[in-house]
Amino acid sequence: MQDEVLATIQASSPRRWIGVGMLSTVGVLVTYVALASPPEPAWQVFLFAVGGASLWLAYRVWHATQDHIELTQSELRTGSGQMIAKVADIESVDRGVFAFKPSNGFLVRTKHKDTYQWAPGLWWRIGRRVGVGGMTSAAEAKFMSEVLSAIIHADDRRAH
Repeated sequence: MQDEVLATIQASSPRRWIGVGMLSTVGVLVTYVALASPPEPAWQVFLFAVGGASLWLAYRVWHATQDHIELTQSELRTGSGQMIAKVADIESVDRGVFAFKPSNGFLVRTKHKDTYQWAPGLWWRIGRRVGVGGMTSAAEAKFMSEVLSAIIHADDRRAH
């Protein structure tokens, strides 16, 4: 019962293709400008760095968004099994307009800090904050955040 998947979030195909396509286009165009009409050497190095970073990010986004996020009664994890957060460690879920969260997603605050992690387009962790969303469907993220909030509130009621 603990491992039953209650909700799933995955990157939508159109957003994935458009996002990776835009990053790749920026990388190729900036690199082309650096080669076709070379500016001063310092600017040329800068353009190569920006082009390379854009292509690297496109690669990271493509591979990260092949995975998905699952919510069980005990944990929030990726489809490949990487634990994002234990439900018992989650303090609050914030999906408000002014929350520092990914687009189409929600923010989770945990009780304890963990290592910085990032799967661009899917989720990130900075200290006690975990952002879930990005290239995901808003409806899937809203459903997962509501189920997660319900689990947390039920646990709080049992504790008191």
